[in-house]
Amino acid sequence: MKTLEQTVAQHRDEWAERSRAQQRLEIENNEAVAKLYGLEDEVPSDVPLERISLTNNSAFRWPNKTPAERDALFAKSVIVDLISYAVGCMFGRYSLDLPGLILGDQGTTLQDYYAKIPNPSFAPDKDNVIPIVDGDWFEDDIVERLRLFLRVVFGEQHFEENLRFVTMTLGVKGLRDYFIKTTGRGSSSEFYDDHLQRYKKRPIYWLFSSPKGSFNALIYMHRYSPSTVSTVLNEYLREFQAKLQSSLTQSERSNNAREADRLRSVLVELNEYEHDVLFPLATQQIAIDLDDGVKANYPKFGAALKKVPGLEAGAGD
Repeated sequence: MKTLEQTVAQHRDEWAERSRAQQRLEIENNEAVAKLYGLEDEVPSDVPLERISLTNNSAFRWPNKTPAERDALFAKSVIVDLISYAVGCMFGRYSLDLPGLILGDQGTTLQDYYAKIPNPSFAPDKDNVIPIVDGDWFEDDIVERLRLFLRVVFGEQHFEENLRFVTMTLGVKGLRDYFIKTTGRGSSSEFYDDHLQRYKKRPIYWLFSSPKGSFNALIYMHRYSPSTVSTVLNEYLREFQAKLQSSLTQSERSNNAREADRLRSVLVELNEYEHDVLFPLATQQIAIDLDDGVKANYPKFGAALKKVPGLEAGAGD
């Protein structure tokens, strides 16, 4: 089995050849038209590769970059697309075993998924909640799920090499840095930024996020049910709080004052998020109607979800 780097290079070369083939066709077409009207010496027939408007033509996408820079940008775009597809597989929107959309209707469940794919090579998440936190606090968080995806798709033999290629191409130290990066001012996510851009600020994956981003959990809106918020609260936020509290106790016993202070600050943030936002929301058992669109449904969850410009309650089009 090829490495991921070899697969990306092959994909890049195939698109480069398609772009050159299209360029030749357009030049031939221009020459034929010029000859028909007797304008061979007056109208240039050449078409620069930068003007061949194919989506994956690197010269068209990045006309002012060098060939080496274009190759690097092409590789990054492929990896970003791959991760987006992988997350779709995690939620059952897509499957490695069947092309097209698998779960794309409101209220679709895992039963619907398994009716189509009884024995998937990569199973979707059971409860439609994938945690994204800074650290290895959950066995089934988005980083571990992506690592499994890479193993299933590209094999165990080259896993470590493939993992290094992914992080190098993304320009991050580790996979987790792509999904969540914590600073003194809060957290950010290149993954979610890409998702918002990909869906033009009408996300299909919704990010439950505490005020400073210390806790995050991703859900798929098409699998949402009125009990989803309770699942986020009881199975993930409260479990995370319990783990942090245990870690705080250990830090206090070992006289690690700096870490203890950090954990106390995070726990204050999460306790307020639970008490003021998530628990009251969970008791409401909110229903959504996908026919109303993201713009109508997203604001129903208020401060529980990551703020997205244009999706605030009362925001205009």
